[in-house]
Amino acid sequence: MPKSLHKNVCDKLRFSHLYEKYAQSMSNILYYKYGSLLNPSDKVQDAFIKLWENCAKVAPEAAKSYLYTVANNLMLNEVKHRNIVFKHQEVKPKDYTNETPEFMLRKKEFLKRYETALSNLKEEERVAFLLSKVDGKTHREIAELLNVTKKVVEHRIYAALNKLKDQLEELNQK
Repeated sequence: MPKSLHKNVCDKLRFSHLYEKYAQSMSNILYYKYGSLLNPSDKVQDAFIKLWENCAKVAPEAAKSYLYTVANNLMLNEVKHRNIVFKHQEVKPKDYTNETPEFMLRKKEFLKRYETALSNLKEEERVAFLLSKVDGKTHREIAELLNVTKKVVEHRIYAALNKLKDQLEELNQK
């Protein structure tokens, strides 16, 4: 392994480069794993703040792993907090819509089955599938983000799609 020329990430230019390189993909991965209600972009910002506060302690080659770990831990903490909040409060659904009751029911049933099907996927398959289909990332980009080979990414996406097709007959229609 080549020896790093710099001992930490306290340099503003290096820190800015790290932000530009990883912020969006971190936010997307957190979004795919936990959803938008938990504000994944905020957790990414908080992770970069923690990196800046501890920049003297973090080697440049460890910065990516540090950021992903901190952001993921922040999301897990938020999940725990939300679970406690939901236990103590009842969320009232909105009581108006412009859609027909039949459409609403079919939509609600499909979304429930889709979310269930997504949650039944292995985490690796779900993340690769959502990065590809929702975010539009190429297989090569996903492989770099997840530190796996392109073939592994292709296999995960293919497996996820087949499992979704098995569980959701609407996806089999052409």
